Amino acid sequence: MRYNNPMSAKKRVVVAMSGGVDSSSAAAILQSKGHDVIGITLRLWAPSEWNDGDKFGSCCSPRDIADAKEVCRKLGIPHYTMNMEDKFRESVVDDFVSEYEAGRTPNPCVRCNAFVKFDSLLNYAVAMEADALATGHYAKAWSGRLFKAKDAAKDQSYFLYMLGQKELPRLMFPLGDLTKDEARLIAEDAGLPNARKPDSQDVCFLEGRDYRDFIKERMSALARKGLIKTSDGRVIGEHAGLPFYTIGQRGGLGIATGERTYVLHKEAGSNTLVVGAAEETLAASCRLKSVSWCSGSAPDSVMASVKIRYRHPGARAQITSLSPGEARVDFEVPQASAAPGQSAVFYDGDEVLGGGVIDDVRRS
Repeated sequence: MRYNNPMSAKKRVVVAMSGGVDSSSAAAILQSKGHDVIGITLRLWAPSEWNDGDKFGSCCSPRDIADAKEVCRKLGIPHYTMNMEDKFRESVVDDFVSEYEAGRTPNPCVRCNAFVKFDSLLNYAVAMEADALATGHYAKAWSGRLFKAKDAAKDQSYFLYMLGQKELPRLMFPLGDLTKDEARLIAEDAGLPNARKPDSQDVCFLEGRDYRDFIKERMSALARKGLIKTSDGRVIGEHAGLPFYTIGQRGGLGIATGERTYVLHKEAGSNTLVVGAAEETLAASCRLKSVSWCSGSAPDSVMASVKIRYRHPGARAQITSLSPGEARVDFEVPQASAAPGQSAVFYDGDEVLGGGVIDDVRRS
């Protein structure tokens, strides 16, 4: 695979086609620029519940694959399907369940990008002698660097922080300078059949269901009821099972304390749910594992804006590298609801520097 980056140069491009409007618009844009475009769809999740393939929010359901094929037919480009169900189940779905069992809050979209999608797709692009891989993500890649998208409401750079110098020089994100409405208009102008297709759910394989029901069906053992305690050790209720609660959760605790009460942390060893007031949810710092840097090298220390969940606005913090793959984040202002298992992503303005998985949190 060659590494020249500008979209203006004619090249062969493999486009990851999910069956949704975003990846379809990306393919249409690249074709309009004269590129030799090849569509590829990863079949990731096909549970037995699908009897008509008509559920939105799934991950490449039969209907989604059919939509991708129809878009490619309309554009006059080849389309292929790659079965990655086993890899997706092992690396994403099984991990999702085991993380909740262990009392953490996983981010399956980050893990899917890191362990399933980009590695498989880039290898496929190499096999097809392509110059680049393109996706419908709202982000920007330029000169081996990763940036936020123009459309702040749709920006997906948070989910891409694990991309490094092996991947970034070979990637295109054609929607990076577009809004969602503009992407839909491109699909409509190209006559694509899915131009008005609804967006998928945040966690694709849940198919719109509550995550608690999903993990309850797949847990290796039944979740055990246990005590709900305050941070000073007072017992104030009983929980239904630690996997069914998330850090920072306020509603659905089944307790009445006369004040707003939040989940502070989960003690897996003693099967205890610890709750407290809003100010007790604040994190002064957190330790990260599986840290990666887009540049490929870890700085000793750097100031950055750190997002501790997708919709978090970002908070200024000092990031200090520890042993390889580990770092500590010290916030200038303590942040609410930092949850082990979630990703902390580092930004310098619009540029993504890197990120890691929250492993431990120190409360203020």
